[in-house]
Amino acid sequence: MTSKFRRGPGRKLPFALAGAVLAGALLSGCAALVLGTVVGGAMVVTDRRSTGSQVDDETIEVKANGRMSEAFGDRARVSTTSYNRMVLLTGEVPTAADKTTAEQVVARVDNVASVVNELTVGPLNTFTERSKDTYVTTKIKASLIDAKDLFANSIKVTTHRGVVYLMGRGTEREANRASEVARGVSGVVKVVRVFEVLTESELASTQPKTLAPSGGAASAAVVRP
Repeated sequence: MTSKFRRGPGRKLPFALAGAVLAGALLSGCAALVLGTVVGGAMVVTDRRSTGSQVDDETIEVKANGRMSEAFGDRARVSTTSYNRMVLLTGEVPTAADKTTAEQVVARVDNVASVVNELTVGPLNTFTERSKDTYVTTKIKASLIDAKDLFANSIKVTTHRGVVYLMGRGTEREANRASEVARGVSGVVKVVRVFEVLTESELASTQPKTLAPSGGAASAAVVRP
């Protein structure tokens, strides 16, 4: 098992306003950025990132993917996943020099705080291999939701060649538990945690509240098996 850690930490909206926020997001095609439900007349946030970070992450992924296409064309297949402005690179590139180039290009995208480069140097994955990875990711996401002791919406899941990458904000206890859940899914070769680690007190301050930004920043660490 592998881990990459960063250390880090709203108010109520009337029902009508909460509905307007959600409706506006749907009409603008940005519903994915408003992750919440209406409870007790308030829009409850189900993502531990600030709304600004969520917007930045979506923008980073679009820009980074576009720049990968410009840099490599069909020679490589690079997937970028951003969580709280930390970008994970997975996929395949032809050479070690291309791997370095990909990281440098993504690091220059606006608002990127750090890059975790997990690119594989070698031939592109086959359609069958990519389909297996997609299936594993889907199963893990479902398992995280089923795990009642985890906040599934705080974790992003990416799979490449059977290696599962878990990105999110949570305590070390949650990171360990999420890894345990992922390892229980058939087809998983290894689990890599790319987490911004919170203390239990910091977690308490970031529990789902109402639609409002939450702060947090800090240091990263990597633990490999």
